[in-house]
Amino acid sequence: MNETSSKAIQWPVEYQPSRCPVHVRNELNMPVTPDRVWAWLIRAELWPSWYQNSSHLRFIEGSAPDLSLGARFRWKTFGVTIESRVLEFIPDERIAWDAHALGIHCYHAWLIRKTSEGCHVLTEETQHGWLALLGKLLMPTRMHHFHQLWLEGLRENASKGLPPLTAVLPA
Repeated sequence: MNETSSKAIQWPVEYQPSRCPVHVRNELNMPVTPDRVWAWLIRAELWPSWYQNSSHLRFIEGSAPDLSLGARFRWKTFGVTIESRVLEFIPDERIAWDAHALGIHCYHAWLIRKTSEGCHVLTEETQHGWLALLGKLLMPTRMHHFHQLWLEGLRENASKGLPPLTAVLPA
């Protein structure tokens, strides 16, 4: 990828990596088209079925099953129930949301770039707050590990085709 994260991601001032104690970057080349990756990424209702660090996802605003600009959703990740709002949404290219819970404030961005072999997917997250600091201290590589699993699951699902329209979740 030619662009550095600071140029490619449209960080809100309070979430710029230089202002946050937690900053994680993961990336992965995928042998699939950007539209397939995008379809799985925005089909948030399905995340819990293929990304083990996601559960209890419910839309608060916006129309399920897909994320859209301004959509708000509540979900559990890293053992914390958070509320997020989609702040950036450019189909097949980029999406970003914030996340808030007691003691933690985050910004999570995804960039998808077409390549000759398929696409390159970059995801970065910044965090601040006492819970973010505690997580960094006690489990410094946890977020990087789970974001890599998220990317690998995204690649695996996108390689199979487009996602189903509705979630198939355990009762």
